[in-house]
Amino acid sequence: MFDSLSDRLSGIFDGLKRRGSLKESDVLEAMREVRIALLEADVALPVVKDFIKQVKDKAVGQQVLKSVTPGQQVIKIVKDEMVAMLGSEVSTINTIGVPPTAILMVGLQGSGKTTTTAKIAKRLMERDRKKVLMASLDVRRPAAQEQLKVLGEQIGVKTLPIIAGQMPADIAKRAMDAARLQGFDVVMLDTAGRLHLDQSLMAEVVAIRDATLPIETLLVADSLTGQDAVNVAREFDAQIGVTGVVLTRMDGDGRGGAALSMRAVTGKPIKLAGTGEKMDALEDFHPERVASRILGMGDVVSLVEKAAETIDQEDADKMAKKMAKGEFDLDDLRSQLQQMSKMGGMKSILGMLPGMGKLKGAMGQNGVDDRTFKRQEAIISSMTPGERKQPRVINASRKKRIAAGSGMDVQDVNKLLKMHMQMAKMMKKMTKMGKGGRMPTMPGMGGMGGMPGMDGGLPPGFDKLLK
Repeated sequence: MFDSLSDRLSGIFDGLKRRGSLKESDVLEAMREVRIALLEADVALPVVKDFIKQVKDKAVGQQVLKSVTPGQQVIKIVKDEMVAMLGSEVSTINTIGVPPTAILMVGLQGSGKTTTTAKIAKRLMERDRKKVLMASLDVRRPAAQEQLKVLGEQIGVKTLPIIAGQMPADIAKRAMDAARLQGFDVVMLDTAGRLHLDQSLMAEVVAIRDATLPIETLLVADSLTGQDAVNVAREFDAQIGVTGVVLTRMDGDGRGGAALSMRAVTGKPIKLAGTGEKMDALEDFHPERVASRILGMGDVVSLVEKAAETIDQEDADKMAKKMAKGEFDLDDLRSQLQQMSKMGGMKSILGMLPGMGKLKGAMGQNGVDDRTFKRQEAIISSMTPGERKQPRVINASRKKRIAAGSGMDVQDVNKLLKMHMQMAKMMKKMTKMGKGGRMPTMPGMGGMGGMPGMDGGLPPGFDKLLK
């Protein structure tokens, strides 16, 4: 989401860090560049003005300019102000109250309300052990109620039975009554959206709000819509009163201005961020971690948390034991590729590692992306169990068969086998260097102590892919 902004800011701050001392004019010039970068990222003008003023007031003082590392001091001030702009503290969804508590989902059509409703319901059921009922109040969009029903079946969350002809407020009342009778803790109310704000939409949502008295009114906003998302948030809050924001498509290629502006403009916390289409692709919004990612400082804490959630510890232990013996076959390589995919792919992982922004760029320039790893996984899956255990038995005829089975060329098979051979050699060397079979921590990952199942970071030999 913030790649272009992060690249711009990294370039500006690299220039500051290279200078042994700074003059006030150096800081002011850097702030002009930061201002342009934020505006180009579609951050609201009033937000940019206030941000730059706050940074200037703190960064041009003698205490900063005369410090031992003035460039680093300025970057710290920028980060602190960015965290303040994003909301400082993590704000979670509130479900405390006399059950059933209602959570009202509002927003424009196409913002991802229905999918987000299901994601939150799944999260509350699995993480908070809540008994959740979902109800679609969207009687305007064709098959909207059926869509929520299908999502409910996929994630194992109950949905309110559909009765044709009922008005949204009546459906909401029925949902609350059913939840009381059946002992539900939370009722998720998915309201209708429009292609644009109109008074009939607002009146409908107000009627639902008054009928259910929700403990949370969450505005679902599409991160890729830029300033429009900010204007929508302001209008919904003024007429209905939202308690928080959920940003969808945070994994997209947008400029990120909506995320940076939303909290400052509305005063309401960003509570969650949707990071993909899968039902578990929903994350708490951590202002400090997001600021660190934008400024190229990485987000190792989130990376470790994601690893703990997605990687099977038993498999990780088996892998560690094999690595301790210097063993690394093609099944192990496939396992590593699958683990990276579960964690959001290589670019997602690199985005959370400090100082890895340039490596992401190198991947793109060399034509290496997550599709590369999918193709490699397909090649490995086309091999027999014996070939995966003993790659040296793969001769020319076997390579042709594997290439045909995976839809690749023999050249691709050769490239994979060569990479595996280099990785296996490296593994044996690392066995001698590391303690207890764990690989040394990769540069920029100090303090992690190695991720479960990835023993110190990314799969060994990854740098060979970039050559």
